[in-house]
Amino acid sequence: MVIHSSAIEHLVSLGRDFHRRGWVLGTSGNFSTVLEREPLHLAITASSVDKGRLTAEQFMEVDASGRPVAGTTGKPSAETLLHVAIVGALGAGSVLHTHSVWSTVLSDYHIGHGGFFIEGYEMLKGLEGVVTHDHREWVPILENSQNMEALAAETKRMLQEGPRVHAFLIRRHGLYTWGRDIAEAARHVEIMEFLLESVGRRQMMEPQY
Repeated sequence: MVIHSSAIEHLVSLGRDFHRRGWVLGTSGNFSTVLEREPLHLAITASSVDKGRLTAEQFMEVDASGRPVAGTTGKPSAETLLHVAIVGALGAGSVLHTHSVWSTVLSDYHIGHGGFFIEGYEMLKGLEGVVTHDHREWVPILENSQNMEALAAETKRMLQEGPRVHAFLIRRHGLYTWGRDIAEAARHVEIMEFLLESVGRRQMMEPQY
């Protein structure tokens, strides 16, 4: 079953754009969008596809358990349950996962503190609901795991019980962010990738003792 919609074409276009920027090299990253809420159905990239050459045929429809719906062939992304957890916890309309150098390095560097703050940057105003550069954004970091059920449960708990955030990192794995729709989620990717690179480069300039 091939899912044809303007939303899928938008995600296909983002795949090529993000690949060009170095954010989803190789087969890294995964994208999803909500097709319907009740019952929950998502369109998500299939497992191990090159996002720089993404096609509509490489999206799959899954249910709230992350299982392919009837008529769907192929294997959904291994991280489908994380997308389901984010949508369930926040009511997001789209979830995007990138795997840039800066998100990977910073997620490893700051894991001992469980995350880090980004503050004072004008670009913070690109995040939904942020109206001033004088904002302190917490970026939580979760330890990586191949147990996706456990990682999805930890993700949902963190989003429901912790401070309001716009994104989080998984150690040595990259960035997850979301939005009410694909356009907002894509904007959050651009804003967060800019901020992560800025923070990383700034830390490289600091004296090392």
